[in-house]
Amino acid sequence: MRFSEVIGHSELKKDLIKEVNQEKISHAQLFLGKPGHGVLPMALGFVQYLFCDNKQTDDSCGECPSCRKVQKLQHPDLHFSFPTVQSISNTADGLISEWREMIDENPYFDLNGWIKFMDPKERRPIIGKDESQEIIKKLNLRSYEGGFKVMLIWMAEEMNQSSANKLLKVLEEPPGNTLFILMAESEDLMLQTILSRTQKVRIPRIKLDDLSAYLREQKNQSTGNADSIAARVDGDLIEAMEFLGDHHEQDENRERFIQLMRVCYKKNVLDMMDWAEGIGGKSREFQKVFLKYALHMFRQSLLKNYTDDILIRVSEEEADFLEKFARFITGNNIQNFLETFSDAHYHIERNANPKILFTQLCFEVMRYIHKA
Repeated sequence: MRFSEVIGHSELKKDLIKEVNQEKISHAQLFLGKPGHGVLPMALGFVQYLFCDNKQTDDSCGECPSCRKVQKLQHPDLHFSFPTVQSISNTADGLISEWREMIDENPYFDLNGWIKFMDPKERRPIIGKDESQEIIKKLNLRSYEGGFKVMLIWMAEEMNQSSANKLLKVLEEPPGNTLFILMAESEDLMLQTILSRTQKVRIPRIKLDDLSAYLREQKNQSTGNADSIAARVDGDLIEAMEFLGDHHEQDENRERFIQLMRVCYKKNVLDMMDWAEGIGGKSREFQKVFLKYALHMFRQSLLKNYTDDILIRVSEEEADFLEKFARFITGNNIQNFLETFSDAHYHIERNANPKILFTQLCFEVMRYIHKA
């Protein structure tokens, strides 16, 4: 992947190119940012520039043998590590074909997208100790082409403690010409001993103008629509793409949200418990997406009440629901809703028991919705 295919981040690209040309490459780097900001594409662009045989001033050439191998994700000195469902494969090698297919289809994806792609049962994946042993084994081999050996570790926060501990020594004292690029969304979930051994490279949100331009030029959106979507998603391409189509998951989130508000308004405890049981059985990634969706709907409700629909950005189905629902979100309870759902997202990320968490959430929603 060339830098030109990575949306935005012109200054960061210049910094990475300078790092390569001045031969001041840190052997262990941590690319930090949301997947929708372009963490994986930026890492791939960096690696392709590093391997390129005919480097340009602002990008890899895209045509030399090394560039072609990286573009196909088949360069012999480029290795990948990523979370896997252990019952499918203990190591990334067992899912490397699916991984290449996923990136080839669209390199902007998050853990939820990867889970759905590789596992119909949507079980939670990890980077386990077997994968760490495989990483060490690969990096102890000689470079095939005499240059760098690169290990890309995607969603590094999904390493369990046993896996992370096994990598500490090789991160601190790697074999010659070895480059680690760890990618993570949240450094809070990573071991401090891992963080202390890496140089952080922060991937910020995509600038509004850059994202809007992409939506206009590549997705045929009008200027007004592109600008409104870009503003709404806070520089996240993955969220922007969700607004461009009628996705099944978006429909499911809407229906679950409507159902939650209705059963809580009616104070129907048995239905509330059934609702909590249903979403509690979903994957954690789905639960996190739902909580973010709920926060969006609360904000849209408040905008509808105070801006005469001028600023709201919702689908026709959501607009129909908000016609009756928005009046229940007021200055008396909006802060309660936002804090409660934000806290729930925080605790789901940290492996809280989902059925207990969502049961408690139901009772809090029941209390807040009657404060209006």
